[in-house]
Amino acid sequence: MNKKGTNLGPIIAVAVFSVLLLGLVIWRLADKKVIDIKKYTAETSETGNYGENINKIIPANDDNGHIADHVEGNPDAEVLIFEYADYQCSGCATAFPRMKKLVEEYDGKVALVYRSFLLSYHQNGTAAASAAEAAGLQGYWQPYAEKLFANQSTWFYASGSERTDIFRDFFRTVSNGQGDEEQFVKDMNSEKVKEKVNFDIALAQSLDIPGTPSFYLNGERIDFSEAKTEEEFLNLMREKVDAELNK
Repeated sequence: MNKKGTNLGPIIAVAVFSVLLLGLVIWRLADKKVIDIKKYTAETSETGNYGENINKIIPANDDNGHIADHVEGNPDAEVLIFEYADYQCSGCATAFPRMKKLVEEYDGKVALVYRSFLLSYHQNGTAAASAAEAAGLQGYWQPYAEKLFANQSTWFYASGSERTDIFRDFFRTVSNGQGDEEQFVKDMNSEKVKEKVNFDIALAQSLDIPGTPSFYLNGERIDFSEAKTEEEFLNLMREKVDAELNK
């Protein structure tokens, strides 16, 4: 009696696919730089000194892709307000121009330090953050961030190819046609931009922030949940800033 042989083809194919998939996962994990966040948030036992303080402007270094914190206003201001935000967050789009108004009102005494914290359910949040960082490499971070927030509805649901064209058009506009558009697109997908975005996220995760936008002044989180209007929001911020300036 002849027995029908086992067809090993599908089994081998599945095994090969699994190995390839595992290799891809490992590559992706290895591709993401591991950051020793304690250098920025905790005291080192060897020296008793703090590393780069999370509540200070962090300069360009190996951890952040050699891209420093983005600052709106005077970097030497007496009061630094740190914002953790997602460019695709509607609340962040509302808060950004309000913070600009506050910075201008205090005329050099207050500055905003912006860091990205991306929400997983925002399909274009990472791409938008990458575009802002790429624009920043050519000196256009602030106007580009404003452009992203002011025109959020334009790219909110855009496909991959659509958003690239949109973001490129934004860059052409904010740079008045003087920027290098090809370099901008390359930088959007560069390793240094990826490292900067991941670094910001790591800082935000170390704080266990409740959502976006989140604001911190000298390590204290500002709860603005009861501020329903722009004036209520600004008055709350003024109260916190004035208390700090009067110390």
